[in-house]
Amino acid sequence: MFTGSCVALVTPFKNGKVDEKKLRDLVEFHVAHGTSALVPCGSTGESSTLSYSEHNRVIEIVVKQSRGRIPVIAGTGSNSTAEAVEITRFAKSAGADAALVIVPYYNKPTQEGMIEHFNFVAKSVSIPIIIYNIPGRTGVNLLPSTLAKIVKKNKNIIGIKESSGNLDQVSEIACEMSGNKDFTLLSGDDSLTLPILSVGGKGVISVLANILPGDIQKLCSTAMSGDYSEARLLHNKMFPLMRTLFVETNPAPLKAAMEFLGMCASELRLPMCPVRPESKAKVIAALKNYGLRKMS
Repeated sequence: MFTGSCVALVTPFKNGKVDEKKLRDLVEFHVAHGTSALVPCGSTGESSTLSYSEHNRVIEIVVKQSRGRIPVIAGTGSNSTAEAVEITRFAKSAGADAALVIVPYYNKPTQEGMIEHFNFVAKSVSIPIIIYNIPGRTGVNLLPSTLAKIVKKNKNIIGIKESSGNLDQVSEIACEMSGNKDFTLLSGDDSLTLPILSVGGKGVISVLANILPGDIQKLCSTAMSGDYSEARLLHNKMFPLMRTLFVETNPAPLKAAMEFLGMCASELRLPMCPVRPESKAKVIAALKNYGLRKMS
């Protein structure tokens, strides 16, 4: 169900508030362009700066606007296990198809602590859960052996968004989970999607898909069909843009790109701030080099 191009959806802001109309427009954009799943309230969605009421409202809007036409994987993680359970319960009640639950951040739990955390969340809420491992933001790394223990105990933990940037670790996960055909390994880094697909990955939760949903979907489908020659061409074409969208901390460059393309304002929440002029110039140049222009 959760394969191919899943978009790490931005949260558009206007005058300091969530731009609900624009958020609905973005949902329609992805429905029209064949995105496999919507992922609101993740890192790209600036979930860490949303209030609890805003977080719930964003999930609610995305679910209602999608109207069952496209699955919704709601970001529901927290560094507090109790809060993660509360948000995940709301996502289920709102009609989300799955929850994306990040490895607890800041408090740096041990591997045993991570096991207990995910066991508790999974047993508390009967919704499909995808674990989100991103050591660069959390300060800790969920090891493949730890993942295997968690999945073995919890049937509703169905996948992982792997953003460690470590391809050896990706291969270890693929090996650990090779006997579980229902488990979904998803890339969490656009630039590593093709390598991860080559070892058994089933898709990506993508930043770039916010502006190139069709191309990311095609990259996934061609690779998963075994056409790696075509997939390499697509990857090589998109790679410069993938990298440029991380010239500063995500999602600032992405929102600058979306504003240039007329998709939404580049407004962010502090402590995130607009990209520097030289970074914005790089983003616009990369968009133009790819052949992208302001959307009508």
